[in-house]
Amino acid sequence: MNNNFFSNIFIWLLIIALPEIALSQSTDFTIQDVKFESQGITLAGSVLIPEKAFAAAVIVHGSDPVKREMEFAKRLAKEGIAVLTYDKRGVGESGGVYVGPTVGTNNIDPANLNLLAQDANSAVNTFRTYLKNKKTPIGLVGFSQAGWIIPIAASNNPKIDFMVLFSCPTISTLEQLRFQFYTNGNNNFWENHTESDAREHTKNDPDKYQFVETDPKISLNTLSIPGLWLFGEKDIQIPVKLCIEELNKMKSQGKPFEYTLFSNLGHNTVSDKDTTPFDISVQWIMQKTFNNKKFKNSN
Repeated sequence: MNNNFFSNIFIWLLIIALPEIALSQSTDFTIQDVKFESQGITLAGSVLIPEKAFAAAVIVHGSDPVKREMEFAKRLAKEGIAVLTYDKRGVGESGGVYVGPTVGTNNIDPANLNLLAQDANSAVNTFRTYLKNKKTPIGLVGFSQAGWIIPIAASNNPKIDFMVLFSCPTISTLEQLRFQFYTNGNNNFWENHTESDAREHTKNDPDKYQFVETDPKISLNTLSIPGLWLFGEKDIQIPVKLCIEELNKMKSQGKPFEYTLFSNLGHNTVSDKDTTPFDISVQWIMQKTFNNKKFKNSN
């Protein structure tokens, strides 16, 4: 019995448990271009507002020079989630300088990750002014590198109510690089290597770059907001089972963190070919929104 079977059961259980209002969201939404300031530069993006939004989300980029994620934003908006998505700094219509693209250099230097976290927080603060209901819960939804950015942003912004992280690490930047250099982009890596091999290299390989590492657990341990991680077991960018182990440690300490593992997926857990991770993320946001007393008066 495959993992999709259990994932689908999970979705239907959530649907059954949700109030009727969560299932009657309109697919109609408006799109408005916006600009906002962050750390001395202007970022450009788009706001998508459904007719009845039960939650709101700012999309946080991965490591690539990415423009606003309009297709993903539309998928969320059609489900009743308001979205702000913006061109990454130095990309598209946004000002500033994109740092990269070389993996392992200043792209994941603490200074750059903190700057990108400040951009995300500026987006959250701006987005709040566009929401008709100011009590609408707002979260961060991100991919890959966002696993280091989102915890920093959330730990510095009490306006952030939840976080959803697709294929995001819970280990340090240096540990992730050791794993990534070990897999070397080989899509057949897991057919020829064991979990113990991967852990040995992730923990002990010599570092090819020298910089201060960022450990997301430092920020995550300060948070009390709910978080959902979605992993693909065949990922060759991050060591998924090691990341899950770290999440389980934090869960055992009372952190409201959850995860779902998809045995048939790799690093791309937001593909429209398999919508199960996306569907689970939407239902999870619904559940957290309607089960949390803090948000009940916003609907």
